[in-house]
Amino acid sequence: MKALTIIWIALPLFIGFSIYLLPRIARYLALGVAIFSLGYALIIFNLTSTFEFKLLDNFGVILVIDNLSGFFILTNALVTLAVLFYCWQSDKTAFFYTQIIILHGSVNATFICADFISLYVALEVISIAAFLLIAYPRSDRSIWVALRYLFVSNTAMLFYLVGAVLVYQSHHSFSFVGLRGSPPEAMALIFLGLLAKGGIFVSGLWLPLTHSESETPVSAMLSGVVVKAGVYPLVRCALMVSEVDPIVRIFGATTSLLGVGYAVFEKDSKRMLAFHTVSQLGFILAAPEVGGFYALTHGLVKSSLFLIAGILPSRNLKELKHMAIDTPIWIALVMASFSISGFPLLSGFGAKVLTMKNLLPWQVIAMNIAALGTAISFAKFIFLPHARTGESHVKAGFWSAITLLLGGLIIANGIYYEAYSVNNIIKPLITIFLGWLAYHLFFQKAIIQLSRTAEEFNHLIGVMSLVLILLFWLFFGLGNGLQTTANSYLSFQILFHHIL
Repeated sequence: MKALTIIWIALPLFIGFSIYLLPRIARYLALGVAIFSLGYALIIFNLTSTFEFKLLDNFGVILVIDNLSGFFILTNALVTLAVLFYCWQSDKTAFFYTQIIILHGSVNATFICADFISLYVALEVISIAAFLLIAYPRSDRSIWVALRYLFVSNTAMLFYLVGAVLVYQSHHSFSFVGLRGSPPEAMALIFLGLLAKGGIFVSGLWLPLTHSESETPVSAMLSGVVVKAGVYPLVRCALMVSEVDPIVRIFGATTSLLGVGYAVFEKDSKRMLAFHTVSQLGFILAAPEVGGFYALTHGLVKSSLFLIAGILPSRNLKELKHMAIDTPIWIALVMASFSISGFPLLSGFGAKVLTMKNLLPWQVIAMNIAALGTAISFAKFIFLPHARTGESHVKAGFWSAITLLLGGLIIANGIYYEAYSVNNIIKPLITIFLGWLAYHLFFQKAIIQLSRTAEEFNHLIGVMSLVLILLFWLFFGLGNGLQTTANSYLSFQILFHHIL
């Protein structure tokens, strides 16, 4: 397994840089790498125990491979395959496929990292590859959006690196476990870097513009897998260091509400999807122990939604109400919308039920509100007009990609088949019904336009600074370090039970 893992990590980088020598078969080489990752992910699910090894002792690199890694790697493999199918008949150059494969490989690397320094290297490679993909059209707008992304990303990683050094000073190790007993400022700086990188809470407000303005396949990659490179370490840290679990859950619940709060009022389809990426990442963090399954489901559904949104006749949801969508495309759009809303028979149902069952009492109300907001948002797609127009001229690659992603949602539905009980089915159906009712009675007619001030470039770093202050307060200001934080959290839980 160790040799296979090293080959699997090195292969995307080797193939990525070799594509220039063989540009005519660039697509096939990229496809081969993604299929290899798919096979590797399936091997992980057959492991009977967690596989861990060190390459450079305490200085790094520490790798941990288990089912959690498997879910994230499987997501990356399927989304990358779908994007390659989508681009198969396009005029994308070898440069595009090079960046896709390097991005794929570096994202994979983050999903098995268990030390801060190798994670830092992988995240920086991701930043460069994502920057080049966002700027691929070479338009003034795309270059500006790419530079904006790179600036925010690199600033966040600077904070992260300082935090990683402080952890090493405390334990002479970069291991994630070193968070336990590290100074609060180290944890705050590392968390700030990961929250910003993963598009979490207000430090992730760079995400809506970046994801909505990128080319369709790049948006699918960014929302489907790239942001999870920042989310996975938070989930892994919460599982390895129990003291930070409450902090991760707090950001999970607040991020879910923040994202869905913007999404329900958004009138631009791609921006609505981007805000829902923020919200759904919150669901992953809200219950870290089952976050892998939710990440898989979200990756498949969000990639399919971005690919579909890319061929709709307009981005404006008001205009789409007066344009009949070709029925096959509408059916695909509805299936994906049903899944993310938690409708039975698709994996979104099982993922939501499993997440809700693993929430702490104080999270339940917030996450149910977020689920209701999701149903309201995606009613905008479900109730769009449709007809068998025959006017859509999508390429064959589109349907191959959508079939793979939606087929994955149906198959993954079996991962948590225990979810299918009467009680579990009734609750999400009621939530969806209430969401649709609220949409028709209020949100469909609402003309509220939320301010985009916080998303402006000038304010992104300022917002990041506010999050850093909040993190200091959580890790340090709430008392004398994590112990007090944990005690406060325990007291809060006891108080909540008494109130109930």
